Amino acid sequence: MKITEFLKHNYRHFNAAALIDAADAYKNHVESGKKMLVSLAGAMSTAELGISFAEMIRQDKVQIISCTGANLEEDLMNLVAHSHYERVPNYRDLTPQQEWDLLEKGLNRVTDTCIPEEEAFRRLQQHIFEIWKDAEEKGERYFPHEFMYKLIRSGVLEQYYEIDPKNSWMLAAAEKNLPIIVPGWEDSTMGNIFASYCVKGELKPSTMKSGIEYMTFLADWYKQNAGTEGVGFFQIGGGIAGDFPICVVPMLYQDLEYTDVPFWSYFCQISDSTTSYGSYSGAVPNEKITWGKLDIDTPKFIVESDATIVAPLIFAIVLGQ
Repeated sequence: MKITEFLKHNYRHFNAAALIDAADAYKNHVESGKKMLVSLAGAMSTAELGISFAEMIRQDKVQIISCTGANLEEDLMNLVAHSHYERVPNYRDLTPQQEWDLLEKGLNRVTDTCIPEEEAFRRLQQHIFEIWKDAEEKGERYFPHEFMYKLIRSGVLEQYYEIDPKNSWMLAAAEKNLPIIVPGWEDSTMGNIFASYCVKGELKPSTMKSGIEYMTFLADWYKQNAGTEGVGFFQIGGGIAGDFPICVVPMLYQDLEYTDVPFWSYFCQISDSTTSYGSYSGAVPNEKITWGKLDIDTPKFIVESDATIVAPLIFAIVLGQ
């Protein structure tokens, strides 16, 4: 039985039914010729979402990505250091001392998975610094994702590949030269490392294009790609990866007064965040109508579940698997 057949036979109610409805609407959206933004929060790259997401990119089911700096770099870290990762199935039972022991071993824990300091972080650092420095010496400036694309295209990482390259969504994105928005990149590991070079006077902050420049880039992209019907918005998790790009529509309409700009034309969020005081990530889609992000008739979905479970299943339906 195909994955889609299994899901549609068994997933009939509650969050399961929301998953099916959201997936069918996503499929209809892209098959009708409209474009889709996918936002990646959390640590989806370390959860190896690339196994399914890379194929979505290759098959043109996503036209632009917004992600945290962590997701941008951690896909490449998994690509070059996978055999050095350590899984900790009993992570809920760890004592503070055991957590400290992991730190001393150079293992940075993300839920049940530890990323190795030397083989992952430092392996990228030694090569990306040369690319940063070269750009600065030439008086060039790029976005964080553009520097990562330069790193990939240089071929210098190929000697380290430890997974099948087809399972890296960053490689797939680089091949398509897909636009990526990386808000708040500074709080990622590579962002911290770049800042450390600026503190030491070895690099200038201006070599890295800023978040404001990302927003103006996204504004131009949306105007050129939204047409009359708008772009879809598929949000995995909450936080800045989703909050930042969704604001471009009200900015264009309310602040720039471009009255012909269409709203986002599809919205789905996978989240286990409940609506509560201060929990923007748990806000229901209808609230976004009041902020000029979604229209009254925009197809809206929330799947309240674990994104590591839900996203690959939705992608399978969209891909016709």
